[in-house]
Amino acid sequence: NSGVMSLLRPLLLDVIPTIQQTAALALGRLANYNGDLAEAVVKGDILPQLVCSLSEQNRFYKKAAAFVLRAVGKHSPQLAQAIVQCGALEMLVICLEDFDPGVKEAASWALGYIARHNSELSQAVVDAGAVPLLVLCIQEPEIALKRIAASTLSDISKHSPELAQTVVDAGAIAHLAQMILNPDAKLKRQVLSALSQIAKHSVDLAELVVEAEIFPVVLTCLKDSDEYVKKNGATLIREIAKHTPELSQFIVNAGGVAAVIDCIGSCRGTVRLPGIMMLGYVAAHSENLSMAVIVSKGIPPLCACLIEEHEDHIKAAAAWALGQVGRHTPAHARAVAVANVLPTLLAIYMDTRSSEDLQMKATLKNILQKCTYLPALEPLLHDAPPNIMKHIVGQFSKMLPHDSKARRLFVTTGGLKKVQEIKAEPGSLLQEYINTINNCYPEEVVR
Repeated sequence: NSGVMSLLRPLLLDVIPTIQQTAALALGRLANYNGDLAEAVVKGDILPQLVCSLSEQNRFYKKAAAFVLRAVGKHSPQLAQAIVQCGALEMLVICLEDFDPGVKEAASWALGYIARHNSELSQAVVDAGAVPLLVLCIQEPEIALKRIAASTLSDISKHSPELAQTVVDAGAIAHLAQMILNPDAKLKRQVLSALSQIAKHSVDLAELVVEAEIFPVVLTCLKDSDEYVKKNGATLIREIAKHTPELSQFIVNAGGVAAVIDCIGSCRGTVRLPGIMMLGYVAAHSENLSMAVIVSKGIPPLCACLIEEHEDHIKAAAAWALGQVGRHTPAHARAVAVANVLPTLLAIYMDTRSSEDLQMKATLKNILQKCTYLPALEPLLHDAPPNIMKHIVGQFSKMLPHDSKARRLFVTTGGLKKVQEIKAEPGSLLQEYINTINNCYPEEVVR
């Protein structure tokens, strides 16, 4: 408000270097504060001045100038675009070749903040020639520089398969894969994130990541003391597993499913989410892969997530994963039903506070249509709403005619009585199921 911006601008050209640097730092801190101030830096025509002096000044000034560019570019795609338009990318890329690691770090950080907004800006960073230099930066000894360079490669890769491919073509995967065992937790987070952003786009990219021999090494990350390393490790495994049954089978063979199940059991909250989804993806591919999740004792921790977690999206993921496990055959459905999870799912489905997505994921339909384990279905008869009731009654109508022991039990436990109380539309599917069940018994028993 006091017009400081216009006072700082001439100081960027001061004859004394420390004044230039301090003025740049002040502008950077202002721009960092919020989008409006960053916009003022752009409108005040300060960027061309910074860019112009980036090439000839000393390392302290370069760091300060890169900080201003980062502070402006982080707020919005429009502000990042303004930086691109004033020709800053070329200068930042030149800074990536500076002998001073601090300058490389500042430049890498600024490029990452520009690239993360969208694929056009990310493409601009690629076109300026940043990727091969960033791959060199991740090989430098300084941990801070490795972290930022890995993070920037992650930001570039995330938007599209083509952008990820440019990062792969520069040879990034091999260097990233070697750092999975680095003791520095923050570096591991960024490395796992970058590999995930590459692997997520296509089968080919996922296979390239797997070929860098990240298994079984990456499984140690699931036991890491750092929550984000765990989460990003599970995300990487999920992004690979989702593509094909073959990649999922490879992960199963490497011990990945068991490791993810342990990980879900040992943590709470959003850290669990990628692991839960990974199990769902694996189970969805085929009967055998779903059985691998069951045999590795994956159902109890998924049930625990439904009960312990408070956030709807985590519950929804667990409900979805259980549905994928149980939907293949009666044996799969029975494994889920025996874990006594159906009443929990039903309660979530009927809870008015559940989000729409959660209700959709918690419909037991997938499991019910395969479930022949009647003791697990019977308790549901008392609470289920009509749209789910028809699936439950449908299963009884398939099983009871062929199983005399189940028929007797159905009477003594009060199941048959409950069926008589159901109000069904005449001629509906539900009414047909009820008639089929009633026809299994003598008239007086039904009465």
